Amino acid sequence: MKPSDSTHYPYPSQRTVAYAGQGMVATSQPLAAQAGLEILKEGGNAVDAAIATAACLTVVEPTSNGIGSDAFALIWYQGELHGLNASGSAPKSISPTALKKAGYDAIPKYGFLPVTVPGAPGAWAECNRKYGALPLTKVLAPAIKYARKGYPVTPIVALNWQRAFNIYSQNLQGEEYKSWFETFAPQGRAPYAGEMWRSEDHAETLEEIAATAGQSFYQGKLAEKIERFSRQYQGYIRGEDLADFRPEWVDPINVNYRGYDVWEIPPNGQGLVALMALNILRGFSFDYQDELAYHRQIEALKLAFADGLKYITDSQSMSTTAGQLLSADYAAQRRNLINDEAALPEAGTPPKGGTVYLATADSQGNMVSYIQSNYMGFGSGLVVPGTGIALQNRGHNFSLDPNHENVLAPGKRTYHTIIPGFITREGRPVGPFGVMGGFMQPQGHLQVVMNSIDFSLNPQAALDSPRWQWLQDKTVLVEHSFPKSIAQQLSLRGHDIKVALDNGSFGRGQIIWRDQSTGVLAGGTDGRADGQVACW
Repeated sequence: MKPSDSTHYPYPSQRTVAYAGQGMVATSQPLAAQAGLEILKEGGNAVDAAIATAACLTVVEPTSNGIGSDAFALIWYQGELHGLNASGSAPKSISPTALKKAGYDAIPKYGFLPVTVPGAPGAWAECNRKYGALPLTKVLAPAIKYARKGYPVTPIVALNWQRAFNIYSQNLQGEEYKSWFETFAPQGRAPYAGEMWRSEDHAETLEEIAATAGQSFYQGKLAEKIERFSRQYQGYIRGEDLADFRPEWVDPINVNYRGYDVWEIPPNGQGLVALMALNILRGFSFDYQDELAYHRQIEALKLAFADGLKYITDSQSMSTTAGQLLSADYAAQRRNLINDEAALPEAGTPPKGGTVYLATADSQGNMVSYIQSNYMGFGSGLVVPGTGIALQNRGHNFSLDPNHENVLAPGKRTYHTIIPGFITREGRPVGPFGVMGGFMQPQGHLQVVMNSIDFSLNPQAALDSPRWQWLQDKTVLVEHSFPKSIAQQLSLRGHDIKVALDNGSFGRGQIIWRDQSTGVLAGGTDGRADGQVACW
């Protein structure tokens, strides 16, 4: 995919594709993108820029992520692709038995029960240690500045902040939630668009992380504050859980789709779902995006999701491997289930054997696909007092069914929704891509990849195209800009088509492609967010 590929926009767009020769940062908030660009101009590489952008996003887009987030990354560095899994595990003292004795049939969304060990600070420190060109103190400086001095809240962030405030005001009644309201609603409400917001606690915590290369968060002063808060409100997370955390370097997994290798992080992430769907779809040909193409995409995704929701969990606990689920024979078996009518998805039997996303690229050829999230916006509703650390609620995805692959267990990592993507061709990097948004993410990956490869759309056009989202059974949600004629034809095939009132649940993505012959970078950022492609 060259930057000069199709400039045709099939649907109205308010943005144009961005081009650059030296470096590029694409993410969902302009100040964060500019922070990453600032680091590139000061001598940092794509990894430094990714860390700076990620840390800044915890400040300028706290509605989607925070210091208490998990993170994943795909890093193209000096000619090789590396994967990082920085998702934390469940506390060692928690178990399904304990929760059932306490009267729970499922893990709640809020409070300490769904809190798992945060991985994002460890991801920043580890990426900086292994591949960074600048000290972490310099890389985190822009985020610290915005936390201390403040910044004007952008429109979509303000909208999501207000939604979260309304939900939390209704659902978070305990004393343990007081710090969230003090931190994120200091005036008794969510900040308005254009209004300044700052957090000195956030700034001091980022300074502590930078000064200690993340150690304070896991074995120092910050870890002590997290444990003290947890003990105070009968939480399960302890200092030993934090001290035992290590980001894990992993081998990325891939499928070859029409000559391009599409890469994802292996389980416990759900990137495997996108790859399974692409593996099924490569047996079909698509000349243009018609009703049959949409039908086959939806059916392939449903089959892949059925398998993903059954089998994906911590890789050490899976009864089947990613390789088995991605085998050619199994893809053919699943492909043969797709006919002309919408079907109810069921998991097969393979042969035995609220998120923020960012993409960066530098002039040396390095590129990063990075994602981090608290889950469901602000996460658990808990903020460690005096720190600005909003704790995630990833444990909500665990099952309490002892027969389920993703059953809760001490020290186990849950099925994870956040996934970075990367494309190569013949061993050379095309670039990073990603789409945020819970269980929409593999669906967004599938649609962005096909828009780029099958339909030759440039990065911005690939992101602008109206999206569909499978919800359950035969129900498919489509954006209001989705072609009505195609929606009607899909209905005739048995799909239960619902038109969304807004674009809030369809994800927000970014893409950077590099032209191999010229080195020119082409980037796009999703109009469903406040984002920007910052470049030079």
